[in-house]
Amino acid sequence: MKIAVMGTGGVGGYFGARLAQSGCDVTFIARGAHLAAIRAHGLKVTSPLGDVHLADTRATDDPREIGPVDVVLFAVKLWDTESAVQAIRPLVGDDTAVISLQNGVVKDDMLMAALGEHAVVGGVCYIAASIAEPGVIAHSGTLQKLVIGEYGGSPSKRVQRFHDACRRAGIDTEISVDIGRTIWEKFVFLVGMSAATSSTRCPIGQVRSDPHARRLLANLLQEVVDVGAALGIQLDRDFAETRLRLCDQLPADMTSSMHRDLERGNRLEVQWLSGDVSRRGRSVGIPTPFNTAVHDILAIHAAGAKAA
Repeated sequence: MKIAVMGTGGVGGYFGARLAQSGCDVTFIARGAHLAAIRAHGLKVTSPLGDVHLADTRATDDPREIGPVDVVLFAVKLWDTESAVQAIRPLVGDDTAVISLQNGVVKDDMLMAALGEHAVVGGVCYIAASIAEPGVIAHSGTLQKLVIGEYGGSPSKRVQRFHDACRRAGIDTEISVDIGRTIWEKFVFLVGMSAATSSTRCPIGQVRSDPHARRLLANLLQEVVDVGAALGIQLDRDFAETRLRLCDQLPADMTSSMHRDLERGNRLEVQWLSGDVSRRGRSVGIPTPFNTAVHDILAIHAAGAKAA
């Protein structure tokens, strides 16, 4: 299977490396010092599940050098989506599956608008991974899961082939018959976790143990469920409560990628998380005061410290 990884950060770098290690034909698209390190020394992954070192890694900053592929793993930050989707056009053939592993629910809308509905296969990933240094991906913990599926739920050979390739690579992978709902289920948790930890600048243990911060978290979760329901997403009535109970089971020091970006002075994805909940809420008449407040509070930091 021929695969291109658009965005070789923690997510794309990890899953692409596992697939390459198992024998897939993988090309990594990266830039800057990270690309230079991969070209010079290969791509390395450190993981409790076993390290990977791809000494002879194919890497480029120009997708035109690759040509059409079977699967594009689309893993750029959300603010790079519009430019990245234009860059991957040379990778997309008649039956190429473009699978976004990005955060949020707007990601596939953007891909479909640019590439057409047929090109896009829904995807969700669960993993804690980041670039430890140029050329090195650090995977924390043992969770590394993909859920994929065609919109509409119909089975397809391309989804089954990629599922099987991932399983051979040792990646925990499932096929969803309702990928839209699956993406929203992650969105509920992701918005609540990122908004609560970023706005309080505290890990989840402190958030859930303080009655005021816990109420904030509960309301952030419930607003996403309410907006989803108004848009026709069939989530369980108690889904926000089950996500809150999930937060009670997480390691106390766990935080979110947006909180880490805030602490490092990096750009934030808040516009596509709490901000998207706020915008969608207005469109369907659902109040979202908590997510709107978080978006407005963090908006001043959204461009990152370098842009300030």
